[in-house]
Amino acid sequence: MKKSSLAFVVGAIVVLGGGAWFMTHDGAKPAAGNKPMNGGQQGPTTVRIVAPVRQDVPVVLQANGTVTPISTVDLHPQTTSTIAKVHIKEGQFVKSGELMFTLDDRSERANVDKAQAQVERDRASLADYERQYQRALELLEKKFIAQGAVDTLKSQVDSARALLNADIAAARSAGVDASYTAIRAPMTGRVGAINVYPGSLVQMTTLLATVTQLDPITVAFTLPETALAGLMAAQQQGAVPVSVKLESIAKEVNGKLSFIDNTVDPVAGVIRVKAQFDNKDTTLWPGQYVNTKLVSHVIKDATVIPQNAIISNTRGTFIYAVDKDQSAKVVNIKRLYAFGESAAVTGLDGSEQVIVDGKQNLRPGGKVRIASDSVKQKG
Repeated sequence: MKKSSLAFVVGAIVVLGGGAWFMTHDGAKPAAGNKPMNGGQQGPTTVRIVAPVRQDVPVVLQANGTVTPISTVDLHPQTTSTIAKVHIKEGQFVKSGELMFTLDDRSERANVDKAQAQVERDRASLADYERQYQRALELLEKKFIAQGAVDTLKSQVDSARALLNADIAAARSAGVDASYTAIRAPMTGRVGAINVYPGSLVQMTTLLATVTQLDPITVAFTLPETALAGLMAAQQQGAVPVSVKLESIAKEVNGKLSFIDNTVDPVAGVIRVKAQFDNKDTTLWPGQYVNTKLVSHVIKDATVIPQNAIISNTRGTFIYAVDKDQSAKVVNIKRLYAFGESAAVTGLDGSEQVIVDGKQNLRPGGKVRIASDSVKQKG
């Protein structure tokens, strides 16, 4: 009884195992509709294609910049004195030549008066010597005096004239010293903080205030050294437009490139440039960070393809194109400039059917089938 039971169990195991083997091995066979084509080779890969387009491509350079004033002047007195009057207020806009500070000028004015009096005295003395000299010449013609006396008077006239000229220069110098007591705006701009008040004792090292020119104003930024050739060529053809955008407000301000540095930073590999902007409404403020954008040059009649068609690896940069026998061929290219979803390249003649979708399954020479919804690229 025990032997028959054991035989029954063993038989059941054999039957179950055979059924499982049949199911797993028979299910692994390919279905009739999915058999590989061409004696086991994979069928053509479905791809989407576009045609390259020809168009002019502006090369746009973008960088972060800092607003910088063209000129900032720190006002210092040129003499030691006390502040008599402050004529301006902090934050005020002043015009060039506008009176800003007046210093105590009593001593300087006294020196000017003294120098002027000395000039008048010397002028009168010179006039007297000249009259004596003229009389001596008349007497010499009549032989009433000797030539030596006339020569002496001539020397006195020359000496008096030289003394007068020296005193005139001294009076002019005193006038210059007196002018230092009136401190005027060196340019049109905005006044910063005022550090003195009426009665304050000031010296030549004392900072009175700062005047900053706000219109026009510049933006300083850096660009990669690879852009230098295009910038120089564009500047030779005329003004290079530059626009800046402020993050605080959705507004662009337009200006033009005004400066390209004479050296490239060898460490960072960048070139310093500046752009100048009209700033009558003071949209730009010194120290602000802004986003700058400019067109360095235009690539004329460039070949443009989608960026997702380009493949870059250790073998180089290339694209797949559809060959005459409906197979994939490799075309080596060089990317000149990328913008948005497109790129300007070299290496194509424009007649290629560039593969954009399905290229991940391709190998050089592999058969392809063009999808019916392939469309041409729009410029």
